[in-house]
Amino acid sequence: MQQTGSGEILDLQSAMRELVIKLVKISGAIVLSAIVVFGSWWALYPGPDDPKGLMYIGWRMGLPTLDPDRALGTMVGDVHRNGLVIGKTRGELVKRFGYVTTLDAASAYVKYCYFNSPYYGQQILVLRRSNWTVIMKDGKAADLVLVKGC
Repeated sequence: MQQTGSGEILDLQSAMRELVIKLVKISGAIVLSAIVVFGSWWALYPGPDDPKGLMYIGWRMGLPTLDPDRALGTMVGDVHRNGLVIGKTRGELVKRFGYVTTLDAASAYVKYCYFNSPYYGQQILVLRRSNWTVIMKDGKAADLVLVKGC
Protein backbone atom coordinates (compact mmCIF):
# COMPACT_ATOMS: atom_id res chain seq x y z
CA MET A 1 0.00 0.00 0.00
CA GLN A 2 1.14 3.45 -0.74
CA GLN A 3 1.15 6.01 1.96
CA THR A 4 -0.81 9.11 1.24
CA GLY A 5 0.40 12.50 2.08
CA SER A 6 -1.08 14.60 4.87
CA GLY A 7 -2.48 16.97 2.23
CA GLU A 8 -4.75 14.27 0.83
CA ILE A 9 -6.04 13.38 4.32
CA LEU A 10 -6.81 17.03 5.01
CA ASP A 11 -8.64 17.29 1.67
CA LEU A 12 -10.72 14.23 2.56
CA GLN A 13 -11.52 15.60 6.02
CA SER A 14 -12.45 18.96 4.51
CA ALA A 15 -14.73 17.28 1.96
CA MET A 16 -16.43 15.22 4.69
CA ARG A 17 -16.90 18.33 6.83
CA GLU A 18 -18.52 20.16 3.89
CA LEU A 19 -20.80 17.17 3.24
CA VAL A 20 -21.91 17.07 6.87
CA ILE A 21 -22.59 20.82 6.83
CA LYS A 22 -24.70 20.47 3.67
CA LEU A 23 -26.68 17.59 5.19
CA VAL A 24 -27.31 19.59 8.37
CA LYS A 25 -28.50 22.56 6.31
CA ILE A 26 -30.83 20.37 4.22
CA SER A 27 -32.20 18.66 7.33
CA GLY A 28 -32.74 22.03 9.00
CA ALA A 29 -34.57 23.34 5.95
CA ILE A 30 -36.85 20.28 5.91
CA VAL A 31 -37.64 20.60 9.62
CA LEU A 32 -38.26 24.34 9.30
CA SER A 33 -40.54 23.77 6.29
CA ALA A 34 -42.53 21.15 8.21
CA ILE A 35 -42.93 23.54 11.14
CA VAL A 36 -44.15 26.30 8.83
CA VAL A 37 -46.60 24.00 7.01
CA PHE A 38 -48.10 22.45 10.16
CA GLY A 39 -48.07 25.78 11.98
CA SER A 40 -49.95 27.41 9.12
CA TRP A 41 -52.39 24.50 8.99
CA TRP A 42 -52.97 24.80 12.74
CA ALA A 43 -53.51 28.56 12.42
CA LEU A 44 -55.98 28.22 9.53
CA TYR A 45 -57.97 25.33 11.08
CA PRO A 46 -57.43 25.75 14.82
CA GLY A 47 -60.48 24.06 16.30
CA PRO A 48 -61.15 20.39 16.91
CA ASP A 49 -64.63 20.94 15.44
CA ASP A 50 -63.24 21.70 11.99
CA PRO A 51 -63.11 18.70 9.63
CA LYS A 52 -59.86 20.08 8.18
CA GLY A 53 -58.29 20.56 11.61
CA LEU A 54 -55.32 18.48 12.70
CA MET A 55 -57.21 16.92 15.62
CA TYR A 56 -60.01 15.58 13.40
CA ILE A 57 -57.62 14.51 10.65
CA GLY A 58 -55.63 12.61 13.26
CA TRP A 59 -58.80 10.93 14.53
CA ARG A 60 -59.74 9.96 10.96
CA MET A 61 -56.33 8.32 10.60
CA GLY A 62 -56.97 6.25 13.75
CA LEU A 63 -55.07 8.35 16.29
CA PRO A 64 -56.77 8.98 19.64
CA THR A 65 -56.70 12.76 19.18
CA LEU A 66 -60.40 13.49 19.54
CA ASP A 67 -63.32 12.32 21.66
CA PRO A 68 -65.59 10.16 19.44
CA ASP A 69 -68.70 12.16 20.41
CA ARG A 70 -67.00 15.36 19.30
CA ALA A 71 -65.77 13.68 16.13
CA LEU A 72 -69.36 12.63 15.31
CA GLY A 73 -70.37 16.30 15.51
CA THR A 74 -67.49 17.27 13.25
CA MET A 75 -68.45 14.60 10.71
CA VAL A 76 -71.35 16.82 9.59
CA GLY A 77 -68.87 19.04 7.74
CA ASP A 78 -66.66 16.22 6.48
CA VAL A 79 -67.25 15.56 2.79
CA HIS A 80 -65.43 12.21 3.11
CA ARG A 81 -67.41 10.92 6.11
CA ASN A 82 -68.86 7.94 4.24
CA GLY A 83 -65.39 6.41 4.00
CA LEU A 84 -65.34 6.09 7.80
CA VAL A 85 -68.45 3.89 7.79
CA ILE A 86 -69.45 2.35 4.45
CA GLY A 87 -68.37 -1.28 4.09
CA LYS A 88 -67.53 -1.70 7.79
CA THR A 89 -68.92 -4.48 9.97
CA ARG A 90 -70.54 -3.84 13.33
CA GLY A 91 -67.28 -4.82 15.05
CA GLU A 92 -65.27 -2.37 12.96
CA LEU A 93 -67.78 0.40 13.74
CA VAL A 94 -67.48 -0.35 17.46
CA LYS A 95 -63.70 -0.23 17.17
CA ARG A 96 -63.84 3.17 15.41
CA PHE A 97 -66.62 4.86 17.43
CA GLY A 98 -66.44 3.10 20.80
CA TYR A 99 -69.96 1.69 20.70
CA VAL A 100 -73.07 1.60 18.56
CA THR A 101 -76.70 1.69 19.64
CA THR A 102 -79.49 -0.48 18.30
CA LEU A 103 -82.83 0.97 17.24
CA ASP A 104 -84.42 -0.23 20.49
CA ALA A 105 -82.01 1.91 22.54
CA ALA A 106 -82.04 4.92 20.18
CA SER A 107 -83.61 8.24 21.06
CA ALA A 108 -87.31 8.84 20.45
CA TYR A 109 -86.41 11.31 17.69
CA VAL A 110 -84.27 8.77 15.80
CA LYS A 111 -87.00 6.14 16.19
CA TYR A 112 -89.67 8.53 14.90
CA CYS A 113 -87.56 9.47 11.89
CA TYR A 114 -86.75 5.82 11.17
CA PHE A 115 -90.40 4.77 11.23
CA ASN A 116 -91.22 7.60 8.80
CA SER A 117 -88.28 7.11 6.45
CA PRO A 118 -87.62 5.14 3.28
CA TYR A 119 -85.25 3.00 5.40
CA TYR A 120 -88.10 1.61 7.51
CA GLY A 121 -87.77 -2.17 7.77
CA GLN A 122 -84.03 -2.24 7.21
CA GLN A 123 -81.53 -3.03 9.95
CA ILE A 124 -79.91 0.11 11.35
CA LEU A 125 -77.34 1.01 13.95
CA VAL A 126 -76.89 4.39 15.59
CA LEU A 127 -73.34 5.65 16.09
CA ARG A 128 -73.07 6.09 19.85
CA ARG A 129 -75.99 8.29 20.95
CA SER A 130 -75.85 10.61 17.95
CA ASN A 131 -78.20 11.26 15.06
CA TRP A 132 -75.95 9.33 12.68
CA THR A 133 -77.64 6.12 11.58
CA VAL A 134 -75.98 3.36 9.63
CA ILE A 135 -78.06 1.23 7.29
CA MET A 136 -76.74 -2.33 7.47
CA LYS A 137 -76.99 -4.82 4.62
CA ASP A 138 -75.54 -8.33 4.75
CA GLY A 139 -73.63 -7.49 7.94
CA LYS A 140 -71.90 -4.43 6.48
CA ALA A 141 -72.67 -0.73 6.52
CA ALA A 142 -74.37 0.20 3.26
CA ASP A 143 -75.34 3.83 3.95
CA LEU A 144 -74.72 6.60 6.45
CA VAL A 145 -77.66 8.88 7.19
CA LEU A 146 -77.80 11.96 9.41
CA VAL A 147 -81.24 12.05 10.97
CA LYS A 148 -82.55 15.60 10.84
CA GLY A 149 -85.71 17.48 10.02
CA CYS A 150 -88.09 14.57 9.71
